[in-house]
Amino acid sequence: MAEVRQVGIDFTIGARRLAVIPRSLATWSFSLEQVLARSLPDPPAPGPDGLRVLSAPTERLAELAARYPSFVAGGRQDYRRHYIDMEQSFADYLARFSAKTRSTLRRKARKLSEETGGYFITEHRTPAEIEAFLAAALPLSARTYQARLLDAGLPDTPAVRRAMLEAAEDDRMRAFMLHAGGQPIAYLSLPVVGDTLVYAHLGYDPDQARLSPGTVLQMDALEVLFAQRRYRWFDFTEGEGAHKAMFGTHSAACTSVMLLRPTLANRALLASRGAFDGGVAQAKALAGKSGALGRIRAALRA
Repeated sequence: MAEVRQVGIDFTIGARRLAVIPRSLATWSFSLEQVLARSLPDPPAPGPDGLRVLSAPTERLAELAARYPSFVAGGRQDYRRHYIDMEQSFADYLARFSAKTRSTLRRKARKLSEETGGYFITEHRTPAEIEAFLAAALPLSARTYQARLLDAGLPDTPAVRRAMLEAAEDDRMRAFMLHAGGQPIAYLSLPVVGDTLVYAHLGYDPDQARLSPGTVLQMDALEVLFAQRRYRWFDFTEGEGAHKAMFGTHSAACTSVMLLRPTLANRALLASRGAFDGGVAQAKALAGKSGALGRIRAALRA
């Protein structure tokens, strides 16, 4: 039986969450393997308010929704789910980038090293190493805009800590930390599911953002992981993003959606969310045409 949780249906502009309306939902989440196989496993029982579907194969969405004929769908997000084919060498992976991009990545690493007096990364796998990782990463995560504005930083709860330590006991947890200037400045958390590395959390010190520590850490961590020759996929999970698109080698069409019980309150909530998202999309298009989109995004993260 799927766990039922309080899920926030949020009203968000860029990196700023304006409002969150809670609903008690079960979650039907699709693994990368299920997406690539285009499979539709048995769904969970809905929660009191319905179901949250995460990263389902878009081409099977109609069949999925047909299993809940009386429910109201809303908050739909279509995107490319990016992933890396890890069954190649790191050299082959690098070769897929253009010469310009490879030069840019080297320049970012060099600039970080020069301006901080050198950097290094640490890999964390065992329970003790994960404890050390959390001790450094959690204070760092609290300073990121994802945590401050979107409540999407590295979770700091006993349940999450316990899950990470149990995964480490079973050799199902990988984490990396980037250190520069005598302190940690970026972290990457990667649970392991079967042969797949799951991109769970990446964050960095906002004061070091101009040095691209997240990009540098991602590249160095991938070099280590490719060398281990253990994994089949690196899954960037649901949602779009320039970072995911740049580092991914392949992508699959996926959709996330809410399926809510057809109460008056739920219908009103989804209608309001749809109207809000439509307005944001129109404003974004206008800002893009006027050249103001970059400034607006920076202001929302402030």
